Amino acid sequence: MRTIYFDYNATTPLDPAVREAMQPFLGEIWGNPSSVHHVGQKARAFLDEARERSARLLGCKPSEVIFTSGATESCNLAILGTARWLKEKGRHLITSAVEHHAVLSPCEYLARKEGFKLTVLPVDRHGLVSVDDLERAIRQDTILVSIMAANNEIGTVQPVAELGEVCCKHGVLFHTDAVQWFGKMPFASVQQFNADLISVCAHKFHGPKGAGLLFIRSPLHPDPLLLGGGHENERRAGTENLPAIVGMVEALERFVPRPVFNLSHLQPLSSQLRNGLERIQGLRLLVPPEHSLPNTIAFVVQGADSISLLAGLDLEGICASSGSACSAGSLRPSHVVAALGFEAGLASSLVRLSLGRDSNQEEVTKVTSVLSRVIHRAQTDQQPSNSW
Repeated sequence: MRTIYFDYNATTPLDPAVREAMQPFLGEIWGNPSSVHHVGQKARAFLDEARERSARLLGCKPSEVIFTSGATESCNLAILGTARWLKEKGRHLITSAVEHHAVLSPCEYLARKEGFKLTVLPVDRHGLVSVDDLERAIRQDTILVSIMAANNEIGTVQPVAELGEVCCKHGVLFHTDAVQWFGKMPFASVQQFNADLISVCAHKFHGPKGAGLLFIRSPLHPDPLLLGGGHENERRAGTENLPAIVGMVEALERFVPRPVFNLSHLQPLSSQLRNGLERIQGLRLLVPPEHSLPNTIAFVVQGADSISLLAGLDLEGICASSGSACSAGSLRPSHVVAALGFEAGLASSLVRLSLGRDSNQEEVTKVTSVLSRVIHRAQTDQQPSNSW
């Protein structure tokens, strides 16, 4: 049975050219970049070059690029580090109800354990945050706002530049989780987000897992989460993962300026998929294409749950998701769908189909042809039995 992979928002396969760029750093260039001898300094030269390359692409200073282990660490460093750094100035944080848990959990931790106050902004039925709501929520003691650029579960693209502009006007720092933006949406420079901190993750655009970065606008200096060394301008202790960093920078250069999730390729496929799904009884699409990432289609199903639906699709060779891959196997309703106003039953039936560069019309046709059967089977499994 042929595999149909429609879960590109969870991860992407490592690109062969990216893998090739990483190979020397898994062999002959193996030194510790912090060592003073020539073996270590050879590695240091490549690390410095990687930082300069990424800064050129991002349109920022090399000193503003902090390499991390991925999106979760980048978001945690941005939120926990900035809040602790500025706590004498204020203790009020703002986020939205549809953020990834890598943002929500550190915000909630600060409110629960460290005396911060948290405002969670609502969203409309498409998952959009209101710019006016943000402006009204900002207080004199607000120090940080964190709102994502694009949602990982339902694909909603936020008015991130306008949100950042409001923060700038009020002198409040703005962080955006741009993990789902890079490689999917147009990118010119980090300046387009009007953000002070921006989280990026390599494996979302055909780079390696275990590699990410955080743009930190100079001269901000969030408190480090990891202590034990002066690495990354004293913002992130630990020996740098040079092979993964080189792979991430290679992927950035190849797949971000001209998004690897090509609109001209994906738009017809997404339209065909949407048209097919709209004809299935009991299925409801969540976000219209004008508000969504070009590769992402999310829906809920009356009378079924995500686990049954995903298992049914998997039996047909189709890889999909119920939202965040970090919550795989969770039986909890999607907090994102719940924030749209859906009841718990429907919030527990989220399915996300996310297409990529290798997706094709034959795969879309197969998915739409089997989905009615998969849904019917899942709905039947949910019906209570009359037999003992």
